[in-house]
Amino acid sequence: MADTGCELIPVTTGEFLMKVMEMKAADYRLMQAHAVSIENGYELSYTFGKDYEWISLRLVIDENEEIPSITHIYDAAFLYENEMAELFGVKIKMISVDYHDKLYRMDDTTPMKTL
Repeated sequence: MADTGCELIPVTTGEFLMKVMEMKAADYRLMQAHAVSIENGYELSYTFGKDYEWISLRLVIDENEEIPSITHIYDAAFLYENEMAELFGVKIKMISVDYHDKLYRMDDTTPMKTL
């Protein structure tokens, strides 16, 4: 079986920013970021790519835990992080361009968050 060049790395909240800075220093680009609701929290995936390989940092947090934004490292992350905050209710502090739950026009608050 050929090496796919794909890697999933579980990280803690304390390791998160350091790992993101390592991705930036190694010239990886931010490819995507998303959230999934899990029981009592969220599973967040930030995926970085370079050439034909990608690395996904997986962060599992409690629903009341606040995480730092990566927008001071990757500017384009502001859209992903606004979406995670607005659709799922993920608490992300210091997003460089924060839409304060006004990225989408919708009647429901955090419609993707499971109870």
